[in-house]
Amino acid sequence: MKSAKLGIPTSEAEVTNITPFGLWMLIRGEEKFLSFESFPWFRSATVENVYAVELPSENHLYWPRLDIDLAVESIDHPERFPLLSKIAHQDAAVDCS
Repeated sequence: MKSAKLGIPTSEAEVTNITPFGLWMLIRGEEKFLSFESFPWFRSATVENVYAVELPSENHLYWPRLDIDLAVESIDHPERFPLLSKIAHQDAAVDCS
């Protein structure tokens, strides 16, 4: 006989807060911050679309409504992902606010 699992399953990845500077996430129990400077795609997204995040594999975040894929490692080390960094720098250079 097997025992049933206790507790309510929770998401392994969830957005916990959105600020004017970026968004906070909880990924497998670890809090991470995604700045809009490094991740500009989220700046103009709706709150509903930002909160709709999935963790299809251990190192892969996916926002289906925004068609955004991110490696979890890119949050901690955006400099290791030149395409990400290049797009963020181009976005910052165009921003005239």
